[in-house]
Amino acid sequence: MRKLLTAAAIAALVGLCQPALADAPGSGAAGATSAAEPTRALSSNVSPTAAYIVAALADAQRSSAERAQDSSRHPAETLALSGVAPGEKICELLPGEGYFTRLFSDAVGPHGRVYAITRTHPSRYEHPVLSESANVANVSADYDKFTLPEPVDLVFTARNYHDLKILSYQMGDTVGMDRAAFAALKPGGVYVIIDHAALAGSSVDQQHPLHRIDEAQVRREVESVGFIYDGDSQMLRNPADPRTASVFDPSIRGHTDQFFLRFHKPG
Repeated sequence: MRKLLTAAAIAALVGLCQPALADAPGSGAAGATSAAEPTRALSSNVSPTAAYIVAALADAQRSSAERAQDSSRHPAETLALSGVAPGEKICELLPGEGYFTRLFSDAVGPHGRVYAITRTHPSRYEHPVLSESANVANVSADYDKFTLPEPVDLVFTARNYHDLKILSYQMGDTVGMDRAAFAALKPGGVYVIIDHAALAGSSVDQQHPLHRIDEAQVRREVESVGFIYDGDSQMLRNPADPRTASVFDPSIRGHTDQFFLRFHKPG
């Protein structure tokens, strides 16, 4: 995977090269974790206007429903901050309807590979995606026990981490999933988690699910298995979201406050 640069490294190179993609940290409460867990703005040496990313978004096979989500999901910036590049190997956990799967498939190209992980017993929301794509392999496995046939550059999951906290779903253990992600990655590989933000300190068992999760809880769990925190992006934030309603509530659906966290495996 292309080497991802921290904000500090970018600052040190000012005047020597063009600035990399960077996010200014948010100043509102919606973007905060805690004083003990300071945030760091993400940067990347991958540009959201890279030709292969632009081509992926322009793919004629993308549905109108997918394109309608682009303004709120920021796919070009997401691929850039995730360090996606041609030839890479990517693991996507819980791909849903394949919104990012197709973009990953196009971006990594014929020499890359995308492993889409869904549970052994698929449901309405968990099923194979893009089976017709030559570089996409659907893997049926438990999320906290999955393995891959080769090390990957990126493990990615969007708006799904919280689902493992809903006991009735019986989807497995989040820390177990983090461990599986760690094992699946190459040394230096990247783990990206996007999810709907809950109020700080919210219960993690989701007995009365809003389909949200406390960002600080996610970070603590991921770091507990050996990952190093790279930083976070503010591009999906919405300070107007009070984070007290279900993400499916019409008042906020499609416009929730979301966090974007990136970690890497040492090495």
